[in-house]
Amino acid sequence: MFDKYIVCEEGFRVLDDGRTGGVVEVRMPYYRGLTLSMVEAVDLVLDGRPVPPSRTTFTVHGHTYRFDQLPHTTDDRWEMGERAQLAFETDEPLAPGEHEVAVTVRLRISYMPVPGGGRDSKRLTLAA
Repeated sequence: MFDKYIVCEEGFRVLDDGRTGGVVEVRMPYYRGLTLSMVEAVDLVLDGRPVPPSRTTFTVHGHTYRFDQLPHTTDDRWEMGERAQLAFETDEPLAPGEHEVAVTVRLRISYMPVPGGGRDSKRLTLAA
């Protein structure tokens, strides 16, 4: 439903903590907010290569989580329209210029018999 809004066109940047990798901002592809325990996955593919969940973190309104923490996080929410930061590590520094960024969000919605979520991909430009 809101798939085309998952990957935000602004905010793509390199990590600023000395690690190699970057940050892409993402939105919830669902018309309601959900507790983080209902976010099953936020999968990232960068330039055709999947980034393992073990090399990504998820930050929403200032709180950062590893993906293995989300199933147990019942006291925090990701609201509709709220930008979350998906930080990821890479083996090599990201080159300035265009990158293909694809994100798939899988959600567990209590009243739906099938998983919810969506996917989006965009070409984002990393500033020099």
